[in-house]
Amino acid sequence: MLRFLKAFGLFTAAALGAAVSPALASGDLLVAPTRVILDGSRGTEVVLSNIGSAPATYRISLEIKRMTAAGGLDEIAEEKATPAERAALDMIVFSPRRVTLPPNQPQVVRVGVRVPEGLPPGEYRAHMLFRAVPDTVPAESAEAKSASTGVSIALTPIYGITIPVIVRVGDLGAEAVIGDAWVSEGADGPAFNFDLSRTGSRSIYGDIEVTRPGVAEPLLVARGIAVYPEVGARTVSLRVPDEVAAKLKGPVRIRYSEDREIGGGTIDEADRVVK
Repeated sequence: MLRFLKAFGLFTAAALGAAVSPALASGDLLVAPTRVILDGSRGTEVVLSNIGSAPATYRISLEIKRMTAAGGLDEIAEEKATPAERAALDMIVFSPRRVTLPPNQPQVVRVGVRVPEGLPPGEYRAHMLFRAVPDTVPAESAEAKSASTGVSIALTPIYGITIPVIVRVGDLGAEAVIGDAWVSEGADGPAFNFDLSRTGSRSIYGDIEVTRPGVAEPLLVARGIAVYPEVGARTVSLRVPDEVAAKLKGPVRIRYSEDREIGGGTIDEADRVVK
């Protein structure tokens, strides 16, 4: 869930539930892009690639997820969906819904939206799930194993990956403010944490850079940090190696910027003394 890259002293982290790069991988499936935004005027495409050595089948569906104050995403049953969440499920359209990918073979999934007349302005979101369909074990193979051992048990891991599909209706805006920052110790090692609050009518999404005063090279970079409309604030927690945690203590500057694909402008930046 979290990955770190060490190169020339720079550490890049991925926050929980965040997009790390233009592609996400789970099992042998590569998905790009990791985030879809629709404004109702035109559709888009998501490209799936099988990076494994055998054919693989995936089922594609939509589900509801809600962000928590800790930054996680909870899956919500359809019967508990809000009217806005139900609207997202109803108006997002996509095809195909099931694909079989040969090795190193890409497949395009077309994604569009049918905004109903009179829908109130706002941001509507569902998450597109790509779930692996396990191979069917031939009956004779299972029977032969059962006859020889007396017991037949098969455990098949089922991989899945989700990306947010966001529909924006109307003229929406949002702002973010960086709050307190601190280093914590947990069972998985140290983590750099900071509070991030959001105001406005849509989600916020961007990258984080943490630098020391007078030093241009960042100590820590985190890509794809989001705050969704269902929460006014969240805590961002990034696991870091011990040596980076030590360097992060003391005065730092935290910069939250727009995604590089749309210019990388500053959303907020703050000077903090980290303990």
